[in-house]
Amino acid sequence: MPRLKILKIVLPICAAIFLSLSGTVSAYANGPYHFGFKKSRDGALPSIADEGFMNVLKEHQAIFLGDTQNKELYLTFDNGYENGFTPRILDILRDKNVSAAFFVTGHFVKDQPELVQRMAKEGHIIGNHSWSHPDLSQVGTDRIRTEMDKVQVEVEQLTGQHEMRFMRPPRGVFSGRMLEACSNLGYTGVFWSVAYKDWDVNLQQGANHAYNSVMGQLHPGAVILLHSVSRDNTEALGRIIDGARQRGYEFKSLDRLVQKTYR
Repeated sequence: MPRLKILKIVLPICAAIFLSLSGTVSAYANGPYHFGFKKSRDGALPSIADEGFMNVLKEHQAIFLGDTQNKELYLTFDNGYENGFTPRILDILRDKNVSAAFFVTGHFVKDQPELVQRMAKEGHIIGNHSWSHPDLSQVGTDRIRTEMDKVQVEVEQLTGQHEMRFMRPPRGVFSGRMLEACSNLGYTGVFWSVAYKDWDVNLQQGANHAYNSVMGQLHPGAVILLHSVSRDNTEALGRIIDGARQRGYEFKSLDRLVQKTYR
Protein backbone atom coordinates (compact mmCIF):
# COMPACT_ATOMS: atom_id res chain seq x y z
CA MET A 1 0.00 0.00 0.00
CA PRO A 2 1.45 3.43 -0.88
CA ARG A 3 2.88 5.36 2.08
CA LEU A 4 0.57 8.35 1.50
CA LYS A 5 -2.50 6.14 1.62
CA ILE A 6 -1.30 4.51 4.84
CA LEU A 7 -0.79 7.92 6.44
CA LYS A 8 -4.27 9.00 5.40
CA ILE A 9 -5.65 5.97 7.23
CA VAL A 10 -3.38 5.93 10.26
CA LEU A 11 -3.26 9.63 11.15
CA PRO A 12 -7.03 10.05 11.66
CA ILE A 13 -7.05 6.93 13.83
CA CYS A 14 -4.16 8.24 15.95
CA ALA A 15 -5.85 11.61 16.24
CA ALA A 16 -9.11 9.99 17.33
CA ILE A 17 -7.29 7.92 19.97
CA PHE A 18 -5.44 11.00 21.24
CA LEU A 19 -8.62 13.05 21.47
CA SER A 20 -10.40 10.20 23.19
CA LEU A 21 -7.64 9.80 25.76
CA SER A 22 -7.35 13.57 26.22
CA GLY A 23 -11.08 13.82 26.71
CA THR A 24 -11.02 11.03 29.25
CA VAL A 25 -8.20 12.62 31.23
CA SER A 26 -9.85 16.03 31.03
CA ALA A 27 -13.22 14.69 32.11
CA TYR A 28 -11.60 12.69 34.90
CA ALA A 29 -9.71 15.72 36.16
CA ASN A 30 -12.59 18.13 35.81
CA GLY A 31 -15.51 15.97 36.89
CA PRO A 32 -18.15 16.77 37.71
CA TYR A 33 -17.95 14.78 40.92
CA HIS A 34 -20.74 14.38 43.42
CA PHE A 35 -19.04 14.33 46.79
CA GLY A 36 -19.42 11.01 48.57
CA PHE A 37 -17.40 8.77 50.86
CA LYS A 38 -17.48 5.57 52.85
CA LYS A 39 -18.82 6.57 56.24
CA SER A 40 -17.06 5.94 59.50
CA ARG A 41 -18.36 3.01 61.51
CA ASP A 42 -17.18 1.74 64.90
CA GLY A 43 -14.40 4.30 65.03
CA ALA A 44 -12.89 3.44 61.66
CA LEU A 45 -11.89 6.42 59.55
CA PRO A 46 -14.03 7.32 56.51
CA SER A 47 -12.47 6.97 53.10
CA ILE A 48 -12.89 7.90 49.44
CA ALA A 49 -12.70 4.81 47.28
CA ASP A 50 -12.06 6.64 44.00
CA GLU A 51 -8.36 7.54 44.00
CA GLY A 52 -8.78 10.03 41.14
CA PHE A 53 -11.59 11.77 43.01
CA MET A 54 -9.42 11.97 46.14
CA ASN A 55 -6.43 13.25 44.18
CA VAL A 56 -8.50 16.14 42.81
CA LEU A 57 -9.30 17.20 46.38
CA LYS A 58 -5.65 16.83 47.38
CA GLU A 59 -4.33 18.70 44.36
CA HIS A 60 -6.46 21.71 45.23
CA GLN A 61 -5.98 21.34 49.01
CA ALA A 62 -9.71 21.03 49.66
CA ILE A 63 -10.74 19.92 53.13
CA PHE A 64 -12.13 16.43 53.69
CA LEU A 65 -10.52 15.41 57.00
CA GLY A 66 -8.48 17.25 59.58
CA ASP A 67 -5.73 15.66 61.65
CA THR A 68 -6.84 12.06 62.14
CA GLN A 69 -4.23 11.58 64.87
CA ASN A 70 -6.07 13.98 67.17
CA LYS A 71 -9.60 13.94 68.55
CA GLU A 72 -10.59 17.20 66.96
CA LEU A 73 -13.95 18.06 65.40
CA TYR A 74 -15.00 20.85 63.05
CA LEU A 75 -18.68 21.74 63.10
CA THR A 76 -20.15 23.22 59.92
CA PHE A 77 -23.66 24.18 58.83
CA ASP A 78 -25.14 24.82 55.40
CA ASN A 79 -27.55 27.76 55.43
CA GLY A 80 -29.35 27.88 52.10
CA TYR A 81 -32.47 29.35 53.63
CA GLU A 82 -33.90 29.93 57.08
CA ASN A 83 -36.42 27.51 58.57
CA GLY A 84 -36.69 29.07 62.02
CA PHE A 85 -33.93 27.08 63.74
CA THR A 86 -30.71 29.07 63.30
CA PRO A 87 -31.34 31.38 66.31
CA ARG A 88 -31.65 28.34 68.58
CA ILE A 89 -28.55 26.77 67.00
CA LEU A 90 -26.61 29.96 67.73
CA ASP A 91 -27.92 29.98 71.31
CA ILE A 92 -26.66 26.42 71.85
CA LEU A 93 -23.26 27.16 70.32
CA ARG A 94 -22.91 30.24 72.52
CA ASP A 95 -23.91 28.35 75.67
CA LYS A 96 -21.58 25.43 74.84
CA ASN A 97 -18.72 27.73 73.77
CA VAL A 98 -18.37 26.14 70.31
CA SER A 99 -17.30 27.99 67.18
CA ALA A 100 -18.85 26.74 63.94
CA ALA A 101 -18.70 27.60 60.25
CA PHE A 102 -21.90 28.66 58.47
CA PHE A 103 -21.94 28.40 54.68
CA VAL A 104 -24.47 30.93 53.44
CA THR A 105 -26.17 31.57 50.10
CA GLY A 106 -27.26 34.88 48.66
CA HIS A 107 -30.85 34.10 49.59
CA PHE A 108 -29.92 33.61 53.24
CA VAL A 109 -27.81 36.75 53.37
CA LYS A 110 -30.56 38.92 51.87
CA ASP A 111 -33.35 37.30 53.87
CA GLN A 112 -31.61 37.04 57.26
CA PRO A 113 -29.14 39.92 57.64
CA GLU A 114 -29.51 39.98 61.43
CA LEU A 115 -28.54 36.32 61.72
CA VAL A 116 -25.49 36.86 59.51
CA GLN A 117 -24.46 39.75 61.74
CA ARG A 118 -24.98 37.63 64.83
CA MET A 119 -22.82 34.82 63.40
CA ALA A 120 -19.95 37.23 62.88
CA LYS A 121 -20.43 38.97 66.22
CA GLU A 122 -20.34 35.66 68.11
CA GLY A 123 -17.12 34.55 66.47
CA HIS A 124 -18.33 32.04 63.90
CA ILE A 125 -16.87 31.64 60.45
CA ILE A 126 -19.12 32.73 57.60
CA GLY A 127 -18.33 30.68 54.51
CA ASN A 128 -19.44 31.07 50.92
CA HIS A 129 -22.07 28.68 49.55
CA SER A 130 -22.58 30.73 46.33
CA TRP A 131 -25.15 33.40 45.56
CA SER A 132 -27.79 31.36 43.73
CA HIS A 133 -26.78 27.75 44.55
CA PRO A 134 -26.00 26.60 40.99
CA ASP A 135 -23.95 23.60 39.92
CA LEU A 136 -20.61 25.40 39.83
CA SER A 137 -18.98 22.55 37.92
CA GLN A 138 -21.12 23.43 34.91
CA VAL A 139 -20.55 27.18 34.69
CA GLY A 140 -17.65 29.29 33.49
CA THR A 141 -14.97 30.99 35.53
CA ASP A 142 -16.64 34.39 35.26
CA ARG A 143 -19.91 33.01 36.64
CA ILE A 144 -18.03 31.33 39.49
CA ARG A 145 -16.39 34.64 40.36
CA THR A 146 -19.75 36.43 40.26
CA GLU A 147 -21.38 33.81 42.49
CA MET A 148 -18.57 34.08 45.03
CA ASP A 149 -18.09 37.84 44.92
CA LYS A 150 -21.76 38.71 45.43
CA VAL A 151 -21.91 36.75 48.67
CA GLN A 152 -18.60 38.14 49.90
CA VAL A 153 -19.59 41.74 49.19
CA GLU A 154 -22.99 41.43 50.88
CA VAL A 155 -21.50 39.77 53.96
CA GLU A 156 -18.80 42.44 54.17
CA GLN A 157 -21.41 45.18 54.04
CA LEU A 158 -23.33 43.53 56.86
CA THR A 159 -20.46 42.50 59.11
CA GLY A 160 -17.32 44.39 58.13
CA GLN A 161 -15.68 41.03 57.40
CA HIS A 162 -13.20 41.87 54.63
CA GLU A 163 -12.48 38.40 53.34
CA MET A 164 -13.89 34.91 53.07
CA ARG A 165 -11.47 32.00 53.20
CA PHE A 166 -13.78 29.00 52.87
CA MET A 167 -16.38 27.88 50.37
CA ARG A 168 -18.60 24.83 49.98
CA PRO A 169 -19.86 23.83 46.53
CA PRO A 170 -23.66 23.69 46.28
CA ARG A 171 -24.95 20.14 46.65
CA GLY A 172 -21.36 18.96 46.96
CA VAL A 173 -20.92 18.93 43.18
CA PHE A 174 -17.43 19.97 42.13
CA SER A 175 -14.67 19.68 39.57
CA GLY A 176 -10.97 20.33 39.50
CA ARG A 177 -11.55 23.38 37.33
CA MET A 178 -14.10 24.74 39.78
CA LEU A 179 -11.84 24.19 42.80
CA GLU A 180 -8.98 25.87 40.97
CA ALA A 181 -11.15 28.87 40.08
CA CYS A 182 -12.21 29.25 43.71
CA SER A 183 -8.64 28.81 44.91
CA ASN A 184 -7.60 31.65 42.62
CA LEU A 185 -10.19 33.78 44.41
CA GLY A 186 -8.63 32.92 47.77
CA TYR A 187 -10.99 30.14 48.84
CA THR A 188 -10.37 26.70 50.28
CA GLY A 189 -13.06 24.17 49.34
CA VAL A 190 -14.63 22.54 52.38
CA PHE A 191 -16.32 19.15 52.19
CA TRP A 192 -17.14 16.83 55.09
CA SER A 193 -16.52 13.45 56.69
CA VAL A 194 -19.65 13.17 58.85
CA ALA A 195 -23.11 13.67 57.36
CA TYR A 196 -26.54 12.11 57.08
CA LYS A 197 -29.77 12.87 55.24
CA ASP A 198 -30.89 15.80 57.36
CA TRP A 199 -31.85 18.35 54.69
CA ASP A 200 -35.30 16.94 53.89
CA VAL A 201 -37.64 18.97 56.08
CA ASN A 202 -40.45 16.53 55.31
CA LEU A 203 -38.45 13.58 56.60
CA GLN A 204 -37.49 14.61 60.10
CA GLN A 205 -37.19 11.55 62.34
CA GLY A 206 -36.56 13.02 65.77
CA ALA A 207 -33.66 14.20 67.89
CA ASN A 208 -32.55 10.67 68.76
CA HIS A 209 -32.15 9.85 65.09
CA ALA A 210 -29.99 12.94 64.56
CA TYR A 211 -27.93 12.20 67.66
CA ASN A 212 -27.30 8.58 66.71
CA SER A 213 -26.57 9.44 63.07
CA VAL A 214 -23.84 11.89 64.04
CA MET A 215 -22.40 10.10 67.06
CA GLY A 216 -22.20 6.81 65.16
CA GLN A 217 -19.83 8.42 62.65
CA LEU A 218 -17.51 10.39 64.94
CA HIS A 219 -13.81 9.98 64.28
CA PRO A 220 -10.63 12.00 64.83
CA GLY A 221 -10.32 14.95 62.47
CA ALA A 222 -14.00 14.93 61.52
CA VAL A 223 -15.60 17.74 59.56
CA ILE A 224 -19.28 17.54 60.47
CA LEU A 225 -21.92 18.76 58.01
CA LEU A 226 -25.34 19.66 59.38
CA HIS A 227 -28.15 21.57 57.70
CA SER A 228 -29.68 24.36 59.74
CA VAL A 229 -33.16 23.71 58.31
CA SER A 230 -33.39 20.47 60.31
CA ARG A 231 -35.49 20.43 63.45
CA ASP A 232 -33.82 17.15 64.43
CA ASN A 233 -30.36 18.70 64.32
CA THR A 234 -31.45 21.65 66.41
CA GLU A 235 -33.00 19.47 69.08
CA ALA A 236 -30.01 17.10 69.18
CA LEU A 237 -27.19 19.64 68.90
CA GLY A 238 -26.59 20.18 72.61
CA ARG A 239 -26.48 16.43 73.24
CA ILE A 240 -24.13 15.91 70.31
CA ILE A 241 -21.69 18.48 71.66
CA ASP A 242 -21.85 17.07 75.19
CA GLY A 243 -21.59 13.48 73.98
CA ALA A 244 -18.58 14.21 71.78
CA ARG A 245 -16.80 15.96 74.61
CA GLN A 246 -17.50 13.04 76.92
CA ARG A 247 -15.66 10.86 74.38
CA GLY A 248 -12.66 13.15 74.59
CA TYR A 249 -13.24 15.21 71.44
CA GLU A 250 -12.48 18.92 71.17
CA PHE A 251 -14.43 21.26 68.90
CA LYS A 252 -12.21 23.62 66.93
CA SER A 253 -12.83 26.51 64.57
CA LEU A 254 -12.28 25.69 60.91
CA ASP A 255 -9.52 28.29 60.64
CA ARG A 256 -7.52 26.23 63.13
CA LEU A 257 -7.50 23.17 60.87
CA VAL A 258 -3.81 22.82 60.05
CA GLN A 259 -3.31 19.19 59.08
CA LYS A 260 -5.41 17.95 56.14
CA THR A 261 -5.81 14.23 55.59
CA TYR A 262 -6.73 12.42 52.38
CA ARG A 263 -7.55 8.72 52.32
